[in-house]
Amino acid sequence: MPGSYYVYIMSNVSRTLYIGMTNDLERRVYEHRSKEQEGFVRRYNATMLVFMEEFASPGDAIAREKQLKRWSRAKKLWLIEQQNPTWRDLAHQWFGDYVPASQ
Repeated sequence: MPGSYYVYIMSNVSRTLYIGMTNDLERRVYEHRSKEQEGFVRRYNATMLVFMEEFASPGDAIAREKQLKRWSRAKKLWLIEQQNPTWRDLAHQWFGDYVPASQ
């Protein structure tokens, strides 16, 4: 949807969490999966999209991202399990099991 902004949570099999915000969720998940950038996601192999929310304005998305980052781990896990109780990879529909090789 044009003009949409997303708050998302990436995870790995150990359920390490990464919270981010973007205006192009599919592209951003691809970047996480391809591990193009140094940092947390690359270090912890957080390549599964386990939660997402859509917003109409960047300000609302940024406010929500900041809110979630302040939450306790238990509250974040609860939030994910409300939308995604089996912790399936929500981006599987875009990429299947494909995870690009690291560069």
